[in-house]
Formats: sequence, C-alpha cells, structure tokens
Amino acid sequence: MKKFVLGLVVVALAGAGAWLLFTPKPNAPAVTFETLDEQNISMQSLRGKVVLVKFWATSCVTCVQQMPDTIELYDALSPKGLEVIAVAMSYDPIEFVKQFATSRNLPFPVAPDKSNAIAKAFDDVRLTPIAFLIDKQGKIVKRYLGVYDKRDLRLAVEKALAG
Repeated sequence: MKKFVLGLVVVALAGAGAWLLFTPKPNAPAVTFETLDEQNISMQSLRGKVVLVKFWATSCVTCVQQMPDTIELYDALSPKGLEVIAVAMSYDPIEFVKQFATSRNLPFPVAPDKSNAIAKAFDDVRLTPIAFLIDKQGKIVKRYLGVYDKRDLRLAVEKALAG
C-alpha cells in the first residue's frame, strides 16, 4: 500500500512539473513607459533584452530598501542586456519620485504611472513592491511580490539572459 501511495505521489508531482514546463508564459502587456526625462519606451522596443519592470513607491519602505539591490543588479547585468524600468505608482507625488530618483542617482529609467494604466495592464498591480521579469521574447517568466531572495532574482535574470 505504501508503494502504491508513493507511486501516486510521484506521478502527481511529475504531472505538475510537466504542466509547469509546458504552460505557455504570458506576454508582457504592450505598454509604453513615459520616463521622468520624457522619453517613451515601448515594451516592443525592448524585445531582445531581458526586462525587469519594478513597481514601487517612495512611501514603500521595502521598495526603498530594495532599490540599492536593484541598482547593483542593473550595474552588473545591463552590459549583458538587462533593462530595468522602475514604475512609480500613480498615487506617488511626482516631485517625490523625481527627488528620489535624483538623490539616489538611479541609473535606469523611472516611469511615473500617472494614469495607473501601466499598473492595470500588469494584472492590476496595487501592492508594492512587485516586479515582473520579462524574457527576450517579451514573455513574463517570473513575478516577485514583496521581499524576495536577491540571489534567486539574479539567477533568474542570468538564466533569462542566457536564453
């Protein structure tokens, strides 16, 4: 009986693993980010790069704590094709966002989501921090909500860059 139950568990896990492997990854939404320096960056123009779209707010303690790690990741991997877009939530005052980006010398584009359209396009984001890792083909490969393991994120980015 134990062997039978163990066999069922193994078959169930194998089926779940196969489902995860063969489930199509969703496309990133076809949005255009308007940056603080008034540039427009479309998701389409980022094809061929690995993109981390990070939703954040200046009032979010975890977001602020994660920003140095995001800068470090960007500095290390942008030469290999990583792009980071920091999307400031619509409720975040634009002057606070500008001050934060300037005082922290953020090296990647910061895009205020003035009308909340970008957050809505990405599954109606309401909580921060949340980040979406998008592969070179424009598919969302992973979503990170809240505190995440920065080593796991780096490995996932490196894997996406290699693929």
